[in-house]
Amino acid sequence: MSAEDARHRAESSEARAAAVSGIQELMRRKEEIEAQIKANYDVLESQKGIGMNEPLVDCEGYPRADVDLYQVRTARHNIICLQNDHKAVMKQVEEALHQLHARDKEKQARDVAEALEEARSRSLGSNSPALPQAFAKVNSISPGSPASIAGLQVDDEIVEFGSVNTQNFQSLQNVGSVVQHSEGKPLNVTVIRRGEKQQLRLTPMRWAGKGLLGCNIIPLQR
Repeated sequence: MSAEDARHRAESSEARAAAVSGIQELMRRKEEIEAQIKANYDVLESQKGIGMNEPLVDCEGYPRADVDLYQVRTARHNIICLQNDHKAVMKQVEEALHQLHARDKEKQARDVAEALEEARSRSLGSNSPALPQAFAKVNSISPGSPASIAGLQVDDEIVEFGSVNTQNFQSLQNVGSVVQHSEGKPLNVTVIRRGEKQQLRLTPMRWAGKGLLGCNIIPLQR
């Protein structure tokens, strides 16, 4: 992830945190308004259970004497104002949630795109050139021999031995001929070892053991 992507991600996280905090504040405001509405309805209930629409005059048109008209009128007014406030807050909550969901959806789409890009990059990176085909394999090495000193190991698969390679290899006589004509001269040897290509320098020479290499090589059947 680049520095620009990291900065954008950090800004997005901060913006989301601010949006969530704003929604939480709106929800607290909503709960406060609902509590105040209930408190005013309790006032009406305490006045003979009078509600929002019952008349405040008796059958003869005189103000009712059995209720506190001031309290009732004040509670009714407060409830109307608070219900309007509640409606406005709920609209703000709805808009904020919509924006938050849109932001989350955008972030999700961006994350998916980044993941796909990363996977594609990894796939391209892993598509390294195929290993060359080997024509022979080392099946034994004598300790202290020129082959051992050069770093050759049992099970190394040979793809190049001096001038011999997969394209011109016909038999082990090709390798033997190169060895006989290269006594005391370093040869470039390329092998595949545990799935990786290795470059070695092997110098055929006389030593305490048999031959000029001190290893046994067998052809691979492909």
